[in-house]
Amino acid sequence: MEKHKLPHAQSALILGIVSIVTACCCYGLPGLIIGFIGINEAKKAQKTYNENPEMYTGLGNANTGRITSIIGIAFGALAVIYYIYLISSGKWGETMDQYKQILEQYQNQ
Repeated sequence: MEKHKLPHAQSALILGIVSIVTACCCYGLPGLIIGFIGINEAKKAQKTYNENPEMYTGLGNANTGRITSIIGIAFGALAVIYYIYLISSGKWGETMDQYKQILEQYQNQ
């Protein structure tokens, strides 16, 4: 019997990687959302594999996607908590002023 690729496994892996990148670059919230979608895809892949394991090649991409999604969720949660802290403590404006000064320094060089 010919083995097939596991459905939802590759999308779980891609979503996990994207969740890490967006958690680090886009204020955390997109990383959280994409990470939860990636975990859902990994669960679908694992369920499909458990129903008929001899038909599919393995759970490699699904497990890796699950792990990277969890990492993306953790990074995203930390980023969201950090930005909530900055906004609630009133340090958001100071931080933005520092970023502007740094950008101006690089533009003047």
